[in-house]
Amino acid sequence: MTKKAEKPANAPLRAADRIRASASELFYREGIRAVGVDEVVDRAGVTKPSLYRSFASKDDLAAAYLRDYELNFWENFERPGGKSYSNPRDHVLAYIGQLAQRAVAKDYRGCGLSNAAVEYPARDNPARQVAEAHKKVFRKRLRELAAQMGARQPNVLGDALLLLIEGIYVTGQQSEDGPAQSALAAAKLLIDASVKAG
Repeated sequence: MTKKAEKPANAPLRAADRIRASASELFYREGIRAVGVDEVVDRAGVTKPSLYRSFASKDDLAAAYLRDYELNFWENFERPGGKSYSNPRDHVLAYIGQLAQRAVAKDYRGCGLSNAAVEYPARDNPARQVAEAHKKVFRKRLRELAAQMGARQPNVLGDALLLLIEGIYVTGQQSEDGPAQSALAAAKLLIDASVKAG
């Protein structure tokens, strides 16, 4: 069996990887539609033909950015702060607590997937499709966690948590002392009201 050659830690990134990294930073900070292909290739230090060899269009690059973003999202959601939680209530509250703190950071721009859904109203856009598919899976996951908590109406609680989280994404961009600071307390109230015996 031959051993796979390992890439040295200080090896330069391939052009496609540099393009992805540059696009990720620019798209998140400024919005996908606001960033042109020229800006991405300048930041990545590559040529336009290099970009188009790796990505058929800017829309395909945007979809790749969102798939990368989604992988990072799930890592943060399923293991808030790098920890696993066996209790679904603790799991959700840990995520919301960390999100609320992150939402008031100076460079916070909300959820890249939510932002893409707003930027691209056409449902056939590749970036929009990645965002919509993610939101459906996230909604299902929150409903599952609500059911595990013993909520009387788990679908309603899951949806309420999703609405709260989406609200954090948006209001966190508005001001440091906005409603995101109350998100953890609001989540506790929602969960506790939903799991109490009828």
